[in-house]
Amino acid sequence: MKAALIFLLLLIFSLTLYPQRDVEALVDYMVGSFSSEEQAEKDSGYFNIELEMVKIWKDRRDGPWIYIEQAVVESKDNPYRQRVYQIKQRSDGKIESIVYSIPEPLRFAGDYKKEFPLLRLTPDSLLIREGCEVVLYRADDGYFEGRTIDKNCSSDLRGASYATSEVMIDKDKMITWDRGFDENGNQVWGATEGGYIFKKKLNRFQKR
Repeated sequence: MKAALIFLLLLIFSLTLYPQRDVEALVDYMVGSFSSEEQAEKDSGYFNIELEMVKIWKDRRDGPWIYIEQAVVESKDNPYRQRVYQIKQRSDGKIESIVYSIPEPLRFAGDYKKEFPLLRLTPDSLLIREGCEVVLYRADDGYFEGRTIDKNCSSDLRGASYATSEVMIDKDKMITWDRGFDENGNQVWGATEGGYIFKKKLNRFQKR
């Protein structure tokens, strides 16, 4: 009886530990420097884009938190997208990446190079993008896959009514497909043939 109780306790402990390991693995896959150069060279329908992702506010207990910058390689110092992601474990075992925008983001362009990125910001300075969270799960092969939910992520970019995001995140690459649609479901921005393929590269600025 005692042995059975010990086994049950160990099983419960392992079940609570594994989801946290998944969060740690996801963050490890996400953090780094990425480039779509290889895809852009093969297909003129895609731009050569560089994506920087770094951990921030490492002492906080409500994270992990990640800062991202995305820029066309010719305009690296003028990113067209700057966001903060908060990674959270859900009660159903899936992982949620909550998306925040940054007020006056260009003042922080290049912050990914710093030892302590976004040191002048706190979470209460951010603007949550309601409905734009990405819900992910870990596939049997070890990579993560996820998407936004239905039409919940509103967008007014280039005549859009809502936006969708689909992602696949592995240890050496990330595929992201962001698209905007009008109220009739017609796509008005974003890649049309499939997602951007970002290959992970060494990043001398990265602080783990």
